[in-house]
Amino acid sequence: MTAATVAAGPAARPARVPRRWGFLARRLGFYLAAAWSAITLNFFLPRLMPGDPSAGIVDKLQRVSGQQVSPSALESIQKVFGEPDANLGRQYLDYLGQLVHFDLGISVSNYPVPVSDLVWQGLPWTLLLVGSTTVIAFVLGTGIGAVAGWKAGGRFDTVVSPLTTFVSAIPYFWMALLGLWLFAFLLGWFPLAGGYDADIPIGFSPSFLLSVLHYGALPAATIVFSAFGGWLLGMRNMTVTTVREDYVLLAQAKGLSSRRVMLRYAARNAVLPNFTGFALALGHVVGGALLTEVVFNYPGIGYLLYTSLQQRDYPVMQGVFFLIMLTVLLANLLADSVYALLDPRIREGG
Repeated sequence: MTAATVAAGPAARPARVPRRWGFLARRLGFYLAAAWSAITLNFFLPRLMPGDPSAGIVDKLQRVSGQQVSPSALESIQKVFGEPDANLGRQYLDYLGQLVHFDLGISVSNYPVPVSDLVWQGLPWTLLLVGSTTVIAFVLGTGIGAVAGWKAGGRFDTVVSPLTTFVSAIPYFWMALLGLWLFAFLLGWFPLAGGYDADIPIGFSPSFLLSVLHYGALPAATIVFSAFGGWLLGMRNMTVTTVREDYVLLAQAKGLSSRRVMLRYAARNAVLPNFTGFALALGHVVGGALLTEVVFNYPGIGYLLYTSLQQRDYPVMQGVFFLIMLTVLLANLLADSVYALLDPRIREGG
């Protein structure tokens, strides 16, 4: 080995990429492939359904006018919503080009309203209802689960855990129907349907905000009541495991208060799996609580998707599915990134 080789050896070694960034790069590639697959399925699945959007528009025009649609009008409608016999490959490329420009198309059932306008109209209602209830259910379930797991087998745990298991087994749409029948129909405490009082102008006035809270209280309560049980049982089981760890026993041996040991040592470590589930749940917020929104006729994304399925509104269906897919993938990528940065075992195993 020559002196020149020895001198050039260290400089010639390629710079090593930190292992965490290599793991994140692989995960990013996976999610890009998953996004492409989801977009492709989003394009083909509605086209496997019987009928086509232009036929629905023509049928609606004929029912309203009582006359046959002229060939020129039919050709114009098919140019806007796609010809049923057009080449799928060409349609697919046009669809990808529209997504690149964030063009979700024109709604069939609400022609000529753009799909993006309908999505942005329903999105705030879903974020308000499902987003707030997801946070509330997570905080309630995690807090109560930590207390139940800290004193596993105690009086509180023997009452709360079986009751929560029973409640979690009840379908949330059935809970919504029961709450609607009892509190809205029989007692009349809450409205039967809608998201706000139609007689009040939409805005940030106190009367409108109180109306939104009044209309959203019952669907929010049913979602929280049905969802917090899963967080509670998960946190309770993790706390039961964590209280047997050496660092918890050492903290107790030091004479620290039970409250401090539970919060700073047991619950702090037991809550990590719940945080992962919480990040993924936030990704599903945009999809809305479909059945709950349908039961209460709540003007969110879930209800928009339901009406578009009924009316075979392909552009709206594709727009909603695309938005849900995007948020779910972003939430999963965020959860993977946080774990890779905090836990070296994840990236080393990857």
